[in-house]
Amino acid sequence: MRTYRLILVGFGNVGQGFAQILREQGEELATQGLQAVIVAVSDLLKGSVYRPAGFSPAELLDTVQAGKSLETLDATAKGWDAQRSIAECEADVLVELSYTDLKTGEPAVSHVRQALQRGMHAITTNKGPVALHYPELAELAAEKGVQFGIEGTVMSGTPSMRLGSELLGAAGVTKIQGIVNGTTNYILSQMEDGASYSDALADAQAQGYAEADPTGDVEGFDAAGKVVILANVLMGAKISMADVDRQGITKLTSRDIAEARAEKTRWKLIASVEKTADGVKASVKPTLISMTHPLASVGGATNAVTYSTKLLGDVTLIGPGAGRLATGYAILGDLMAIHRSA
Repeated sequence: MRTYRLILVGFGNVGQGFAQILREQGEELATQGLQAVIVAVSDLLKGSVYRPAGFSPAELLDTVQAGKSLETLDATAKGWDAQRSIAECEADVLVELSYTDLKTGEPAVSHVRQALQRGMHAITTNKGPVALHYPELAELAAEKGVQFGIEGTVMSGTPSMRLGSELLGAAGVTKIQGIVNGTTNYILSQMEDGASYSDALADAQAQGYAEADPTGDVEGFDAAGKVVILANVLMGAKISMADVDRQGITKLTSRDIAEARAEKTRWKLIASVEKTADGVKASVKPTLISMTHPLASVGGATNAVTYSTKLLGDVTLIGPGAGRLATGYAILGDLMAIHRSA
């Protein structure tokens, strides 16, 4: 049995989803020789606690679900900020789940960098550090002999990164196309069912798919961040957000949707990365695709990605691109990868 001591920076939906998985699947994980112990949690709103012996997932979940601060728990230390927790806690793995910033990557990139420099593995579902600083962080992880897990940054728990890097790594991936933003896909699906853009957006917000300020989703910034990750991690490119030809869905009208349907096509916000003679070309834009295309049938908040390869042709992966348990599972997948390589 190998025990991994974890620090969680951020204990919102994803952190709680991961804790729920540990609570429910702990015995199953033990049969695979893995025990995960949360020794510290640092959350700006829910409090910060450290206990070397670890907290049970149940006590963490019960506390926050009762509306109480984590600092009401018995702990060796309380009130530490994330930097102090990473610096002083005896832990093996940082799980970085703070808010995403696609302009600077902060504070997440500093948290990840600090953990790697300490010789800790780092796992994140946060797009910011990976879209903006992946080459630096991957090099640092290699230098320190630890792993940098990023599976959850593109399609949540659906293993798009592992499929592309490990299972299709030798197949000669030449192009990646995908629906990597569930909010916009949900809006377009609702519009195809007759809703106006404004009504579809309001519905997406009511369902919890879209934020109060939906700009990051509907203008394509979220998808662009994922495109950069796909390009840099899976194709060895060195592009930035500014290199992505980005266009959102805000200019699509109900008439556009109806006309496409009459022509047996469908509008989707397609994220694309392609190897060309001039290098890697990346884009995010509304695209008309045939009803026979594998991405055309992907509706609602579901995500999908199609890898075009030299040896296997097209390989399409479909699955959830968001959600508490789905993204929590991405963390577990990265932890299992660390365990397998130990």
